[in-house]
Amino acid sequence: MANPYNNQPTPPWQPTPTPTPASRPAPKWARKRYVLPALALALFLGIGIGAGDPDKTTNDAKPAAAKPQPTVTVTATTTATATAEPEPAATVTATKTVKVTRTVTAQAEADTGSGADPDPGSVSYANCSEARAAGAAPIHRGEPGYASHLDRDNDGVACDS
Repeated sequence: MANPYNNQPTPPWQPTPTPTPASRPAPKWARKRYVLPALALALFLGIGIGAGDPDKTTNDAKPAAAKPQPTVTVTATTTATATAEPEPAATVTATKTVKVTRTVTAQAEADTGSGADPDPGSVSYANCSEARAAGAAPIHRGEPGYASHLDRDNDGVACDS
């Protein structure tokens, strides 16, 4: 047989090429040319069918008539219990005992019998605690035991608070 490209006879040392059979299956790439368009067509048909109007569904069944049904009412009742107020804690009172020593120095005077109050300087208190312990607080200006160091706010009343 002759070479189709140069029209020369085939040399005797080369085998004669065998003709290709006509019923040979198509290669894999050629099958894709048919399968892919067929799948695309099936996809578009499925979308078209599924996108139909959902309100136009045909239903041959007759709707059942609504029958009156009893209604259920649930009522929950809660009972509130009053809790007693807690008892207040015991009050602890701390008592401090203070020993007060008062020294009163009085000069003996001759009794003139005038009935006048003794000298206001004859009674003195070192602080307001001594005056309160003696029962003399509050002391007003002019009374025995009044001193300016006991009157903090200088209002004329010593040991007033």
